[in-house]
Amino acid sequence: MKEEHDDGVLLRRVLAGETRVYAQLVDRYRGRLGRYALRMLGNRDDAEDALQDSFIRAYRSLARCEGPHGFGPWIFGILVNRCRTHAAKRARTQGIMVRDDVALAAASVAPSESRDGLRDAIARALEQLPVEQREAFLLKHVEDLTYEVMERVTGVRPATLRMRVFRARDELRKLLAETVRD
Repeated sequence: MKEEHDDGVLLRRVLAGETRVYAQLVDRYRGRLGRYALRMLGNRDDAEDALQDSFIRAYRSLARCEGPHGFGPWIFGILVNRCRTHAAKRARTQGIMVRDDVALAAASVAPSESRDGLRDAIARALEQLPVEQREAFLLKHVEDLTYEVMERVTGVRPATLRMRVFRARDELRKLLAETVRD
């Protein structure tokens, strides 16, 4: 990655007063973070709210971002917390989690027609997981984070995260096996 495009360089430029440079960091992380928020919250509007809130909160506290290469995990941690907050608020006000199939499909990589059924089954199975397991599973297997980065993002010990991922995989196997039998 060229020096002028490195997260640390961009971060230093924003902190030095070049506030418009923050848009480059937003552009760099928006897609990945947006997909994660959508998978966690299952609703495009809630995901967009959590994402925007995360970028605003990050901007306001950029000076607290540790290390020049820490922006990615740091912003991810903010988003994880915003998703938790949005999900909890929605659970209090609605009592249920709403799913937006169109938004989930749009967030995915362009599907082949033969995989649509499997993709839908996986999305339904993920929705049935407890939030902590879904969060850990997505961070590990979709976002491809290490357990050490996951710890920084979530504040949860790696051993606990490993157990959550293990339980999520086990539960997904069971749920998907039931789908295949149906």
